[in-house]
Amino acid sequence: MFGSSYPLFDIFVSTLYFALLIFWIILVFHIVIDIFRSHDLSGTMKALWVLFIFVLPLIGCLVYLITRGGSMHERQLHQLQVQQKAFEDYIRKVANTKE
Repeated sequence: MFGSSYPLFDIFVSTLYFALLIFWIILVFHIVIDIFRSHDLSGTMKALWVLFIFVLPLIGCLVYLITRGGSMHERQLHQLQVQQKAFEDYIRKVANTKE
């Protein structure tokens, strides 16, 4: 009964919509993280970007990706380098201690 009232194509479309929803959530999550990671934005501008993204999600994300999307990778790479350096410093500190 379920198969006859809900054809295979509808299952495919529903799965596609669900995948797009998950992609959308991941995209918004990455953009919000990038906003707060950015040191060149003031607190007011960060708040305005977050407000813009939550009030008009599609337009806000597209505008953010167009205007600041090129440097998202650079900010992420810088953050990873800082974390790697902190980890290496911690390992050196722990390795140099004697019991």
